[in-house]
Amino acid sequence: MNRILVHLTISALLLCPILCDAQVKVKSWTISSMDGSRTGATSPSADNVEQTLGVVRNGNYEAPNGRCFPKGSATAKVASHLIGVQPKMAAVKAVIGHSTREMLAYAPQSELSNWFIDTIMEGVEQLSGKKVDFGVGNFGGIRTSMPEGPVILDDLMSMFPFKNQVVYLELQGREIRSILESMLQRRIQVLGGCKLVVDGGKLVSVELAGAPLDDERWYSVATISFLLDGGDNLYMARNSRNLVSYDVDIIDIMLDKVKSLTEAGQPIEYHTDDRIVVL
Repeated sequence: MNRILVHLTISALLLCPILCDAQVKVKSWTISSMDGSRTGATSPSADNVEQTLGVVRNGNYEAPNGRCFPKGSATAKVASHLIGVQPKMAAVKAVIGHSTREMLAYAPQSELSNWFIDTIMEGVEQLSGKKVDFGVGNFGGIRTSMPEGPVILDDLMSMFPFKNQVVYLELQGREIRSILESMLQRRIQVLGGCKLVVDGGKLVSVELAGAPLDDERWYSVATISFLLDGGDNLYMARNSRNLVSYDVDIIDIMLDKVKSLTEAGQPIEYHTDDRIVVL
């Protein structure tokens, strides 16, 4: 204990001049929301860079809202770099679909998270050739919201950026019940194909495949590779059978869905339902 105190004392003495000097040089800071309010800049597509990001002329930055930032300023330098890389990003700025409204992802369910897991379940059904009863994803895997209006490839890639593969497996009802109960100790994750009623952090009822959860029955499950062995404290592979991890990433499934909607002349939109009821 004495040795620890000596080390702490020496460390404090060594740091003191640095801290004191830092106190002299501290400046005041203000927090600004990154909402484009200073420049009027918004996310560009492939053909509207000047309208959304502005233009740099002779090193001076002219923002979309009319403000001018002189050559050499931090804003002008950042704008120059950002605008300069847009030609290389043209492929990911292509419009791939249209959303009728902004969709956010939040627990215990939301339009975006329901769309995500229901689409993954559809994709795994197509890959496996088997009916899927239950789907499990994670909110951490949905990184941005779905914008209202034109949806570009970059929007979807930013939404689902992680290289996680889709997986088919089978679990007994008791394992699914255990997984759901473990979620209630932390956070209910993205679920599909089920109906839960939760009260006071306890499962009141669970329905799967249109009937009360049967602890003895084997159910077919769609999930992602990240959740197989500890991701977000889930162990989907534990006590499973017939597990198949496909060489297909989440983004592949979601892109196929958007492309099919667009080809059919349909927008991107979804709904919430009674899959999770928290009393």
